[in-house]
Amino acid sequence: MSAPARRPASYDDLIALPEHLVGEIVDGELFASPRPASRHTHASSVLTMAIGGPFHFDPHGPGGWWIMDEPELHFGANVLVPDLAGWRRERMPVFPDVAFFELAPDWVCEVVSPATARLDRVRKLPIYAREGVANLWLVDPRAHTVEVLRLQDAHWLLVATFGEDDKMRAEPFAAVEVPLASLWIPDAPNPG
Repeated sequence: MSAPARRPASYDDLIALPEHLVGEIVDGELFASPRPASRHTHASSVLTMAIGGPFHFDPHGPGGWWIMDEPELHFGANVLVPDLAGWRRERMPVFPDVAFFELAPDWVCEVVSPATARLDRVRKLPIYAREGVANLWLVDPRAHTVEVLRLQDAHWLLVATFGEDDKMRAEPFAAVEVPLASLWIPDAPNPG
């Protein structure tokens, strides 16, 4: 006798998760991840300031973007929560007052952690490509690296890889330099 077919996860399943978990629905499967640890949160926060400052807030900066922390994205039955996302204001002239976004961002940043790396790379990247997200960054605060990807012919093209204390200028935000050393929490010294 075969096991009963599992029903696809619903939005009700997602909102029933405890508050300390980040829930996503990917290809009908519910994923619940713990809130990010300090390395992850630090890298994401520094990037928000480095990118959001000049592109979202600064009237004298390059401007032209809405930059958001952990927006909930609804793509059909898929519900994704990237660490950061950005929309060009020319595509979204007015920022909507909504609980989630159905318009795909122009840029997504996933800060990978041991708990989410496989989900981010294997399951979510194809959905972002299918939805037409033009640029994607994968930030690894443990390996001290940033991979910059561009959507080209429905596939991800690795444009550049930065690491350690590089001064990063990366599309679509190449107008500003991001000192990567500011993203990384230093490793604790080895006692003895």
